[in-house]
Amino acid sequence: MSGFSKGINKVEVALKWDPSPAGEAPTDLDIIAATFTSDDAYGAPAYLVHFDSRSPDGTIFLNRDSTDGRGFGWDEVMTLELDRLDGRYARVVVGVVIQQQFGRRTFANVLNPAMRIRVDRYTVLAQDDFGSVLGATAATIVEFVRDDSGEWAFRPGVHGFEEDPATFTRVMGRAQ
Repeated sequence: MSGFSKGINKVEVALKWDPSPAGEAPTDLDIIAATFTSDDAYGAPAYLVHFDSRSPDGTIFLNRDSTDGRGFGWDEVMTLELDRLDGRYARVVVGVVIQQQFGRRTFANVLNPAMRIRVDRYTVLAQDDFGSVLGATAATIVEFVRDDSGEWAFRPGVHGFEEDPATFTRVMGRAQ
């Protein structure tokens, strides 16, 4: 972003999918954000934000959580207030993981999955249907990287993983 732009400050990541057919186990997808410090930008996450946790400073939070895709519109929504994130954080990676408690599921087994990333509540930065990672059980969908001036850069891209949810949270921040 250049010119009169104020950069990327507040981002909304949304996820939706259709419920499993009647008689089948529910499908549960989760948005996960991982923060990385400047001294370990591609190592272990400093902290994770997901359905069961939040950021220590309240800058990244899950607004909506679904365990079965039965919501109206977007089933899961996460807000990232990057402009408020402490200066020691240089990178934030956001991913989606399919819960595996009812057997192995990939994006090919999820009915109509979709994601959307937008800023300023209206400007869509990216949308995807996970079609490029149908065999994956998890995927990173975006990373935000802080430059030397302190502004956040947007790096879109859906990258698939074949990891269980716990392992995915440890490896999702590796360089692609």
